[in-house]
Amino acid sequence: MTRLTILTAPDSRLKLKAQPIPAVTDATRRLMENMAETMYHAQGIGLAAPQVGVSQRVIVVDVNYCQKEGKKNPIFLANPEILQKEGEVVWNEGCLSVPEHTSEVTRAAHVQIKGLNQHNQEVIIDADEVLAVCFQHEIDHLDGILFIDHISRLKRSIILQKLKKKKQQGE
Repeated sequence: MTRLTILTAPDSRLKLKAQPIPAVTDATRRLMENMAETMYHAQGIGLAAPQVGVSQRVIVVDVNYCQKEGKKNPIFLANPEILQKEGEVVWNEGCLSVPEHTSEVTRAAHVQIKGLNQHNQEVIIDADEVLAVCFQHEIDHLDGILFIDHISRLKRSIILQKLKKKKQQGE
C-alpha cells in the first residue's frame, strides 16, 4: 500500500465536485486501500478521494479504529449518497485537510447511506452519532464542501488565513 499526500486548505482542488465512478474496479480498490493506509497514518477516522487529489466519489471511514490494538475495520464506499437524515447533533469536527483546527458543526444525528462497497455491491448503511457525522463530513468533501463551510464566515476566514500563512512559511 502507498501513503498518499493529503491536500490542505485553501487548495482549490478541495472545492471541486468529484465525479461518480461507473463501477468499482481493481484500480478503485487500490485507491481505497491507499486511502485507508493514508487515513490511519494521519490518525483520521475518514478520508475522501478529493483530499488526496483524486476527483472521484470514493470515501473510506473507520470510526472504531483502535491504534493501540491495531484493529481496523474500514468502510469503503464509492458513489455514496444520503438517503435519509433524522435528528440533530452538534459535533466538534476536525479534518485532515484543515489541520490543527476544529469547530462545532450541526449535523443529522442519524443517516442512511447508499453506495457501492469494495466488491462493487450496492450497500445501505444506517449510521448514528459519530459514524453519521463522519459520513456526512466525507460526502461533503465529494461536493467540494469543507466542515469550515458550515461555520461563521469570520471563523472560516481566520482559519483559512492561518492555513495560508503556514503554507507560505513552508510548514
